[in-house]
Amino acid sequence: MKRWIISIVLLTVAAGSVWYFFFKSGNSGNTQYRTAKVECGNITQTVRATGTIQPIKLVQVGTQVNGPIRKLYVDFNSQVKAGDLVAQIDPTTYEARLAQDQANLIQSQANVEQTRAKLVQAEKELERTQKLTAREMLSQSDLDSATATRDTLTAQMKVSEAAVAQAQAALRLSQANLGYTTIKSPVDGVVINRNVSEGQTVVASMSAQVLFLIATDLRKIQVEASIPEADIGNVAMGQLVIFNVDAYEQSFTGTVTQIRMAASTVQNVVTYPVIIEADNPGNKLFPGMTADIVCEVARHDNVLKVPNAALRFKPEDRAAATAEPPAKPKGKGAAARAERGYKIWAQKPETGTPRPIFVSLGITDGAFTEVRGDASLAEGQDIITGIQVANSTQEKTVNPFTPKLPGSARRATR
Repeated sequence: MKRWIISIVLLTVAAGSVWYFFFKSGNSGNTQYRTAKVECGNITQTVRATGTIQPIKLVQVGTQVNGPIRKLYVDFNSQVKAGDLVAQIDPTTYEARLAQDQANLIQSQANVEQTRAKLVQAEKELERTQKLTAREMLSQSDLDSATATRDTLTAQMKVSEAAVAQAQAALRLSQANLGYTTIKSPVDGVVINRNVSEGQTVVASMSAQVLFLIATDLRKIQVEASIPEADIGNVAMGQLVIFNVDAYEQSFTGTVTQIRMAASTVQNVVTYPVIIEADNPGNKLFPGMTADIVCEVARHDNVLKVPNAALRFKPEDRAAATAEPPAKPKGKGAAARAERGYKIWAQKPETGTPRPIFVSLGITDGAFTEVRGDASLAEGQDIITGIQVANSTQEKTVNPFTPKLPGSARRATR
Protein backbone atom coordinates (compact mmCIF):
# COMPACT_ATOMS: atom_id res chain seq x y z
CA MET A 1 0.00 0.00 0.00
CA LYS A 2 2.78 2.34 0.92
CA ARG A 3 4.43 1.71 -2.43
CA TRP A 4 1.29 2.83 -4.25
CA ILE A 5 1.07 5.97 -2.16
CA ILE A 6 4.75 6.78 -2.80
CA SER A 7 4.27 6.14 -6.52
CA ILE A 8 1.20 8.40 -6.68
CA VAL A 9 3.07 11.18 -4.85
CA LEU A 10 6.05 10.92 -7.18
CA LEU A 11 3.84 10.99 -10.27
CA THR A 12 1.98 14.02 -8.90
CA VAL A 13 5.24 15.88 -8.25
CA ALA A 14 6.54 15.01 -11.75
CA ALA A 15 3.31 16.13 -13.39
CA GLY A 16 3.40 19.38 -11.43
CA SER A 17 6.98 19.98 -12.43
CA VAL A 18 6.18 19.37 -16.09
CA TRP A 19 3.14 21.69 -15.90
CA TYR A 20 5.18 24.41 -14.15
CA PHE A 21 8.01 24.13 -16.67
CA PHE A 22 5.88 24.24 -19.82
CA PHE A 23 3.14 26.59 -18.67
CA LYS A 24 4.14 28.70 -15.70
CA SER A 25 7.73 29.21 -16.81
CA GLY A 26 6.65 29.87 -20.37
CA ASN A 27 4.11 32.48 -19.30
CA SER A 28 6.71 34.30 -17.22
CA GLY A 29 8.80 34.81 -20.37
CA ASN A 30 6.04 36.06 -22.71
CA THR A 31 7.34 38.64 -25.16
CA GLN A 32 6.06 42.15 -24.61
CA TYR A 33 6.34 44.87 -27.22
CA ARG A 34 7.34 48.47 -26.99
CA THR A 35 5.06 50.60 -29.11
CA ALA A 36 4.75 54.12 -30.43
CA LYS A 37 1.91 55.93 -32.13
CA VAL A 38 1.63 56.94 -35.75
CA GLU A 39 1.78 60.73 -35.78
CA CYS A 40 0.44 63.29 -38.21
CA GLY A 41 2.51 66.44 -38.59
CA ASN A 42 5.24 68.22 -40.46
CA ILE A 43 8.55 66.61 -41.37
CA THR A 44 11.66 68.29 -42.75
CA GLN A 45 14.56 66.55 -44.46
CA THR A 46 17.90 68.23 -43.98
CA VAL A 47 21.53 67.99 -45.05
CA ARG A 48 24.10 68.60 -42.34
CA ALA A 49 27.67 69.76 -42.88
CA THR A 50 30.34 72.06 -41.50
CA GLY A 51 31.76 75.20 -43.04
CA THR A 52 33.98 78.19 -42.43
CA ILE A 53 32.75 81.75 -42.04
CA GLN A 54 34.41 84.17 -44.45
CA PRO A 55 33.91 87.78 -45.51
CA ILE A 56 31.96 88.38 -48.70
CA LYS A 57 35.10 89.99 -50.12
CA LEU A 58 38.64 89.72 -48.74
CA VAL A 59 41.24 92.11 -50.21
CA GLN A 60 44.99 91.64 -49.95
CA VAL A 61 46.80 94.96 -49.69
CA GLY A 62 50.43 94.62 -50.79
CA THR A 63 53.37 96.54 -52.17
CA GLN A 64 55.29 96.34 -55.43
CA VAL A 65 58.35 98.24 -54.17
CA ASN A 66 61.10 97.45 -51.69
CA GLY A 67 62.13 99.37 -48.63
CA PRO A 68 61.69 99.75 -44.88
CA ILE A 69 58.28 100.52 -43.40
CA ARG A 70 58.46 104.09 -42.12
CA LYS A 71 54.98 104.33 -40.60
CA LEU A 72 51.87 102.18 -40.08
CA TYR A 73 48.60 104.05 -39.77
CA VAL A 74 46.26 101.11 -39.03
CA ASP A 75 46.32 98.01 -36.89
CA PHE A 76 44.22 94.90 -36.33
CA ASN A 77 40.44 95.57 -36.40
CA SER A 78 40.93 99.14 -37.69
CA GLN A 79 38.03 100.47 -39.72
CA VAL A 80 39.22 101.99 -43.02
CA LYS A 81 37.65 103.80 -45.96
CA ALA A 82 38.68 103.53 -49.59
CA GLY A 83 41.67 105.82 -50.14
CA ASP A 84 42.74 105.99 -46.48
CA LEU A 85 46.50 105.90 -45.85
CA VAL A 86 47.42 102.62 -44.16
CA ALA A 87 51.24 102.47 -44.45
CA GLN A 88 54.23 104.47 -45.66
CA ILE A 89 57.41 102.93 -47.12
CA ASP A 90 60.59 105.02 -46.92
CA PRO A 91 60.51 107.00 -50.21
CA THR A 92 64.10 108.35 -50.13
CA THR A 93 65.44 106.03 -52.84
CA TYR A 94 62.46 106.57 -55.09
CA GLU A 95 62.52 110.34 -54.66
CA ALA A 96 66.18 110.39 -55.75
CA ARG A 97 65.38 108.22 -58.76
CA LEU A 98 62.50 110.52 -59.66
CA ALA A 99 64.79 113.57 -59.53
CA GLN A 100 67.34 111.78 -61.73
CA ASP A 101 64.70 110.90 -64.31
CA GLN A 102 63.40 114.46 -64.27
CA ALA A 103 66.92 115.72 -65.03
CA ASN A 104 67.30 113.16 -67.83
CA LEU A 105 64.06 114.40 -69.35
CA ILE A 106 65.23 118.02 -69.25
CA GLN A 107 68.50 117.01 -70.87
CA SER A 108 66.71 115.10 -73.61
CA GLN A 109 64.41 118.03 -74.29
CA ALA A 110 67.44 120.33 -74.51
CA ASN A 111 69.04 117.98 -77.03
CA VAL A 112 65.90 118.19 -79.12
CA GLU A 113 66.03 121.98 -79.10
CA GLN A 114 69.71 121.96 -80.00
CA THR A 115 69.18 119.50 -82.85
CA ARG A 116 66.20 121.50 -84.09
CA ALA A 117 68.28 124.67 -84.24
CA LYS A 118 71.01 122.90 -86.18
CA LEU A 119 68.43 121.45 -88.54
CA VAL A 120 66.96 124.89 -89.25
CA GLN A 121 70.44 126.23 -90.02
CA ALA A 122 71.21 123.21 -92.27
CA GLU A 123 68.02 123.76 -94.26
CA LYS A 124 68.92 127.41 -94.82
CA GLU A 125 72.44 126.45 -95.88
CA LEU A 126 71.00 123.90 -98.31
CA GLU A 127 68.68 126.50 -99.79
CA ARG A 128 71.55 128.97 -100.38
CA THR A 129 73.73 126.22 -101.80
CA GLN A 130 71.02 125.25 -104.27
CA LYS A 131 70.71 128.86 -105.51
CA LEU A 132 74.46 129.35 -105.88
CA THR A 133 74.85 126.00 -107.61
CA ALA A 134 72.15 127.02 -110.07
CA ARG A 135 74.25 130.11 -110.90
CA GLU A 136 77.31 127.85 -111.17
CA MET A 137 78.94 129.72 -108.31
CA LEU A 138 79.30 126.47 -106.24
CA SER A 139 80.13 123.00 -107.33
CA GLN A 140 77.84 119.98 -107.20
CA SER A 141 79.99 118.60 -104.42
CA ASP A 142 79.06 121.55 -102.17
CA LEU A 143 75.38 120.92 -102.87
CA ASP A 144 75.69 117.23 -102.00
CA SER A 145 77.48 118.07 -98.75
CA ALA A 146 74.76 120.52 -97.70
CA THR A 147 72.06 117.97 -98.51
CA ALA A 148 73.82 115.29 -96.44
CA THR A 149 74.14 117.65 -93.48
CA ARG A 150 70.41 118.42 -93.61
CA ASP A 151 69.49 114.72 -93.78
CA THR A 152 71.82 113.83 -90.92
CA LEU A 153 70.30 116.46 -88.65
CA THR A 154 66.80 115.31 -89.60
CA ALA A 155 67.68 111.79 -88.43
CA GLN A 156 69.34 113.20 -85.33
CA MET A 157 66.13 115.09 -84.59
CA LYS A 158 64.17 111.81 -84.56
CA VAL A 159 66.74 110.25 -82.21
CA SER A 160 66.47 113.20 -79.83
CA GLU A 161 62.68 113.07 -79.85
CA ALA A 162 62.82 109.30 -79.08
CA ALA A 163 65.16 110.03 -76.20
CA VAL A 164 62.61 112.50 -74.85
CA ALA A 165 59.85 109.86 -75.05
CA GLN A 166 62.10 107.35 -73.29
CA ALA A 167 62.92 109.87 -70.56
CA GLN A 168 59.21 110.62 -70.11
CA ALA A 169 58.44 106.89 -69.71
CA ALA A 170 61.23 106.53 -67.16
CA LEU A 171 59.86 109.55 -65.31
CA ARG A 172 56.34 108.07 -65.21
CA LEU A 173 57.78 104.81 -63.85
CA SER A 174 59.67 106.68 -61.16
CA GLN A 175 56.54 108.61 -60.25
CA ALA A 176 54.53 105.37 -60.05
CA ASN A 177 57.16 103.67 -57.85
CA LEU A 178 57.23 106.71 -55.60
CA GLY A 179 53.45 106.54 -55.38
CA TYR A 180 53.63 102.87 -54.44
CA THR A 181 55.54 103.81 -51.30
CA THR A 182 52.28 105.33 -50.03
CA ILE A 183 49.94 102.38 -49.31
CA LYS A 184 46.23 103.20 -49.38
CA SER A 185 43.15 101.07 -48.74
CA PRO A 186 41.36 100.09 -51.96
CA VAL A 187 38.02 99.34 -50.23
CA ASP A 188 35.91 100.18 -47.22
CA GLY A 189 36.28 97.52 -44.53
CA VAL A 190 38.11 96.31 -41.47
CA VAL A 191 41.71 95.17 -41.14
CA ILE A 192 41.67 91.53 -40.04
CA ASN A 193 45.38 90.81 -40.44
CA ARG A 194 48.64 92.78 -40.42
CA ASN A 195 51.81 91.07 -41.66
CA VAL A 196 54.43 93.82 -41.15
CA SER A 197 55.69 96.12 -38.42
CA GLU A 198 57.28 99.55 -38.45
CA GLY A 199 60.97 99.41 -39.38
CA GLN A 200 60.61 96.08 -41.17
CA THR A 201 62.05 95.97 -44.68
CA VAL A 202 59.71 94.57 -47.29
CA VAL A 203 61.05 92.95 -50.44
CA ALA A 204 58.74 92.41 -53.42
CA SER A 205 60.43 89.97 -55.79
CA MET A 206 58.24 87.86 -58.09
CA SER A 207 54.94 89.05 -56.55
CA ALA A 208 53.68 91.82 -54.32
CA GLN A 209 54.22 91.23 -50.63
CA VAL A 210 50.96 91.25 -48.66
CA LEU A 211 50.92 93.85 -45.89
CA PHE A 212 47.28 93.75 -44.77
CA LEU A 213 44.12 91.69 -45.21
CA ILE A 214 41.05 93.89 -45.36
CA ALA A 215 37.56 92.42 -45.18
CA THR A 216 34.70 94.34 -46.69
CA ASP A 217 31.59 95.20 -44.69
CA LEU A 218 31.14 92.40 -42.14
CA ARG A 219 27.44 93.09 -41.72
CA LYS A 220 27.05 90.32 -44.30
CA ILE A 221 29.20 87.18 -44.34
CA GLN A 222 29.38 83.94 -46.29
CA VAL A 223 29.87 80.36 -45.17
CA GLU A 224 31.82 77.98 -47.37
CA ALA A 225 30.53 74.50 -46.56
CA SER A 226 31.73 71.13 -47.88
CA ILE A 227 28.77 68.94 -48.93
CA PRO A 228 29.38 65.22 -49.63
CA GLU A 229 28.56 63.97 -53.10
CA ALA A 230 25.75 61.78 -51.69
CA ASP A 231 23.87 64.92 -50.53
CA ILE A 232 24.86 67.52 -53.13
CA GLY A 233 21.97 66.50 -55.39
CA ASN A 234 19.48 67.62 -52.73
CA VAL A 235 20.99 71.10 -52.40
CA ALA A 236 19.62 73.86 -54.62
CA MET A 237 20.06 77.58 -55.04
CA GLY A 238 17.98 79.71 -52.67
CA GLN A 239 17.44 77.00 -50.05
CA LEU A 240 17.16 78.09 -46.45
CA VAL A 241 20.12 77.24 -44.21
CA ILE A 242 20.31 77.39 -40.43
CA PHE A 243 23.75 77.32 -38.82
CA ASN A 244 25.33 77.61 -35.40
CA VAL A 245 28.78 78.48 -34.10
CA ASP A 246 30.33 77.41 -30.82
CA ALA A 247 30.70 81.00 -29.63
CA TYR A 248 26.94 81.63 -29.35
CA GLU A 249 23.88 79.61 -28.42
CA GLN A 250 21.67 81.39 -30.96
CA SER A 251 21.09 80.20 -34.51
CA PHE A 252 21.74 82.17 -37.67
CA THR A 253 19.98 81.88 -41.02
CA GLY A 254 21.20 82.24 -44.58
CA THR A 255 20.52 81.11 -48.13
CA VAL A 256 22.46 79.05 -50.66
CA THR A 257 23.88 81.44 -53.27
CA GLN A 258 26.41 79.26 -55.11
CA ILE A 259 27.08 75.56 -55.70
CA ARG A 260 30.60 75.17 -57.03
CA MET A 261 31.78 72.27 -59.18
CA ALA A 262 35.34 72.36 -57.83
CA ALA A 263 35.28 68.95 -56.16
CA SER A 264 37.85 67.91 -53.58
CA THR A 265 38.63 64.44 -52.24
CA VAL A 266 39.66 63.83 -48.64
CA GLN A 267 40.09 60.22 -47.45
CA ASN A 268 38.15 58.96 -50.50
CA VAL A 269 35.20 61.25 -49.70
CA VAL A 270 34.26 63.62 -52.53
CA THR A 271 32.84 66.96 -51.41
CA TYR A 272 31.68 70.10 -53.20
CA PRO A 273 31.90 73.66 -51.86
CA VAL A 274 28.57 75.39 -51.30
CA ILE A 275 28.47 79.13 -50.57
CA ILE A 276 25.87 80.43 -48.12
CA GLU A 277 25.30 84.15 -47.58
CA ALA A 278 23.88 85.40 -44.29
CA ASP A 279 23.40 88.56 -42.27
CA ASN A 280 25.77 89.20 -39.38
CA PRO A 281 23.75 91.07 -36.74
CA GLY A 282 25.98 93.01 -34.40
CA ASN A 283 29.07 91.72 -36.22
CA LYS A 284 29.03 88.69 -33.92
CA LEU A 285 30.38 86.29 -36.52
CA PHE A 286 34.13 86.51 -37.09
CA PRO A 287 36.02 85.28 -40.15
CA GLY A 288 37.41 81.80 -39.59
CA MET A 289 34.68 80.54 -37.24
CA THR A 290 33.43 76.99 -37.81
CA ALA A 291 29.73 76.77 -38.59
CA ASP A 292 27.54 73.69 -38.23
CA ILE A 293 24.95 74.07 -40.98
CA VAL A 294 21.58 72.45 -41.49
CA CYS A 295 20.21 72.87 -45.01
CA GLU A 296 16.49 72.28 -45.47
CA VAL A 297 16.15 70.26 -48.68
CA ALA A 298 12.53 69.04 -48.39
CA ARG A 299 9.47 69.69 -46.23
CA HIS A 300 6.11 67.91 -46.15
CA ASP A 301 3.24 69.16 -44.00
CA ASN A 302 0.43 67.17 -42.39
CA VAL A 303 1.75 63.72 -43.28
CA LEU A 304 1.81 60.44 -41.36
CA LYS A 305 5.17 59.70 -39.78
CA VAL A 306 6.61 56.95 -37.61
CA PRO A 307 9.78 56.67 -35.52
CA ASN A 308 12.70 55.18 -37.41
CA ALA A 309 12.89 52.42 -34.79
CA ALA A 310 9.61 51.06 -36.17
CA LEU A 311 11.26 50.60 -39.57
CA ARG A 312 14.17 48.71 -38.03
CA PHE A 313 11.98 46.30 -36.06
CA LYS A 314 11.64 42.74 -37.34
CA PRO A 315 9.77 40.01 -35.45
CA GLU A 316 11.51 36.80 -34.45
CA ASP A 317 8.78 34.76 -36.13
CA ARG A 318 10.31 33.99 -39.52
CA ALA A 319 6.97 33.29 -41.13
CA ALA A 320 5.69 36.72 -40.17
CA ALA A 321 8.96 38.44 -40.99
CA THR A 322 9.00 37.09 -44.54
CA ALA A 323 5.37 37.97 -45.27
CA GLU A 324 4.91 39.31 -48.78
CA PRO A 325 2.91 42.47 -49.56
CA PRO A 326 -0.54 42.00 -51.04
CA ALA A 327 -0.70 41.93 -54.82
CA LYS A 328 -1.31 45.31 -56.42
CA PRO A 329 -4.02 45.70 -59.06
CA LYS A 330 -2.81 44.94 -62.55
CA GLY A 331 -1.72 47.72 -64.83
CA LYS A 332 0.14 49.86 -62.31
CA GLY A 333 3.63 48.70 -63.19
CA ALA A 334 6.46 46.98 -61.39
CA ALA A 335 7.80 50.25 -60.02
CA ALA A 336 4.53 50.93 -58.21
CA ARG A 337 4.51 47.39 -56.74
CA ALA A 338 8.09 47.76 -55.51
CA GLU A 339 7.25 51.07 -53.85
CA ARG A 340 5.36 49.29 -51.04
CA GLY A 341 8.17 46.92 -50.13
CA TYR A 342 8.60 48.25 -46.55
CA LYS A 343 6.84 46.95 -43.46
CA ILE A 344 5.93 48.28 -40.06
CA TRP A 345 4.31 46.09 -37.44
CA ALA A 346 1.21 46.37 -35.28
CA GLN A 347 -0.31 43.90 -32.78
CA LYS A 348 -3.37 41.86 -33.65
CA PRO A 349 -6.15 42.79 -31.20
CA GLU A 350 -7.23 39.18 -30.62
CA THR A 351 -3.80 37.55 -30.10
CA GLY A 352 -1.30 40.39 -29.63
CA THR A 353 1.00 38.88 -32.23
CA PRO A 354 2.68 41.14 -34.81
CA ARG A 355 0.98 41.76 -38.11
CA PRO A 356 2.68 43.62 -40.97
CA ILE A 357 1.48 46.89 -42.48
CA PHE A 358 3.01 47.47 -45.89
CA VAL A 359 4.01 51.08 -46.49
CA SER A 360 6.02 53.26 -48.84
CA LEU A 361 8.49 55.74 -47.40
CA GLY A 362 8.84 59.45 -47.94
CA ILE A 363 11.38 61.88 -46.53
CA THR A 364 13.05 61.51 -43.14
CA ASP A 365 14.46 63.92 -40.60
CA GLY A 366 16.68 61.31 -38.92
CA ALA A 367 14.21 60.56 -36.11
CA PHE A 368 10.90 60.15 -37.98
CA THR A 369 10.09 58.98 -41.50
CA GLU A 370 7.08 59.81 -43.63
CA VAL A 371 4.99 56.74 -44.46
CA ARG A 372 2.11 56.09 -46.81
CA GLY A 373 0.05 52.92 -46.44
CA ASP A 374 -3.42 51.44 -46.89
CA ALA A 375 -6.58 52.27 -44.95
CA SER A 376 -5.38 50.29 -41.91
CA LEU A 377 -2.68 52.92 -41.24
CA ALA A 378 -4.12 55.84 -39.32
CA GLU A 379 -3.02 58.58 -36.97
CA GLY A 380 -2.77 57.46 -33.36
CA GLN A 381 -2.37 53.79 -34.22
CA ASP A 382 0.08 51.82 -32.06
CA ILE A 383 3.00 50.30 -33.93
CA ILE A 384 5.82 48.15 -32.62
CA THR A 385 9.27 49.70 -32.18
CA GLY A 386 10.97 46.90 -30.20
CA ILE A 387 10.47 43.93 -27.87
CA GLN A 388 11.28 43.21 -24.26
CA VAL A 389 11.26 39.99 -22.25
CA ALA A 390 8.55 39.85 -19.58
CA ASN A 391 9.68 40.20 -15.96
CA SER A 392 12.93 41.75 -17.18
CA THR A 393 14.02 45.35 -16.96
CA GLN A 394 16.27 45.03 -20.04
CA GLU A 395 14.59 45.99 -23.29
CA LYS A 396 15.69 44.58 -26.60
CA THR A 397 15.29 45.98 -30.09
CA VAL A 398 15.54 43.32 -32.74
CA ASN A 399 18.04 44.17 -35.45
CA PRO A 400 17.20 42.22 -38.62
CA PHE A 401 20.89 42.08 -39.52
CA THR A 402 21.96 40.41 -36.24
CA PRO A 403 22.56 36.63 -36.71
CA LYS A 404 20.48 34.33 -34.46
CA LEU A 405 21.73 31.07 -32.98
CA PRO A 406 19.44 28.01 -32.91
CA GLY A 407 17.39 27.94 -29.72
CA SER A 408 18.43 31.45 -28.67
CA ALA A 409 14.84 32.64 -28.44
CA ARG A 410 13.85 29.80 -26.11
CA ARG A 411 16.94 30.27 -23.88
CA ALA A 412 16.09 33.96 -23.55
CA THR A 413 12.77 33.03 -21.91
CA ARG A 414 14.32 30.79 -19.32
